[in-house]
Amino acid sequence: MGTLLEIKNIETFYGLIYALRGVSLTVEDNTITAVLGNNGAGKSTILKTVMGLLDDQPDKGTIEFLGRRIDGKDPEVIVRMGLSYVPEGREVFDELTVKENLLMGAYIRRDRGGIKSDFDRIYGYFPILKQRENQWAGTLSGGEQQMLAIGRALMNRPKLLFLDEPSLGLSPLLVKEIFRIIVEISRQGVSILLVEQNARMALSISHVGLILENGRFVMKGKSNELMQDKDVQEFYMGVRSEESAKGFQRWKRKKRWR
Repeated sequence: MGTLLEIKNIETFYGLIYALRGVSLTVEDNTITAVLGNNGAGKSTILKTVMGLLDDQPDKGTIEFLGRRIDGKDPEVIVRMGLSYVPEGREVFDELTVKENLLMGAYIRRDRGGIKSDFDRIYGYFPILKQRENQWAGTLSGGEQQMLAIGRALMNRPKLLFLDEPSLGLSPLLVKEIFRIIVEISRQGVSILLVEQNARMALSISHVGLILENGRFVMKGKSNELMQDKDVQEFYMGVRSEESAKGFQRWKRKKRWR
């Protein structure tokens, strides 16, 4: 198993805000890596920093993709190297059709035969997009737009796919479907770096998990082991431990709640 992405001690600023504080991260080939954390922890900032979407960032540290330094490079160069990004909020082109959005994902390619076969592959993952291929993207449901955003990123034939909060704003049923497809995409040979607040779902499909708080990683490990960690269960999966539950009950009685 080879290393696709290696981030070493990066520091990123939003103006005067210290967003990432010495973050290091490795993504191996043929894996799903999950980065978990609450809003404002810096999860999306990691992806944007790697993709070159933040001017003059990272301020410190190095980023290597396929053994080559990419920190400071333009996003187009990074995309051409085989890294695709699905942003939080999908950001599809509302006034383009589904088919046109997918073609935008293949804008750097010239192999018409390969593009056609990739359309069939994307429609295999997301049959609803085939039914909607001539429909404006802005008229799709939130779940359909998420499928389209993932499909558009896959049209680049990436070696590594960044997914930023793919469950955001979706119903539990759609979340399960999106995550099922993420697993299938991984099985087809695309490595994935997944940024998520839904810790339970993310850890259930990933191989490695990392927890980010205030711009620093505070915990790393195999996903199945993190799922059994009591702190992770309590603070990120909503499973209250027996000890904390007793403390909560004492607090309730003190406040005379009924």
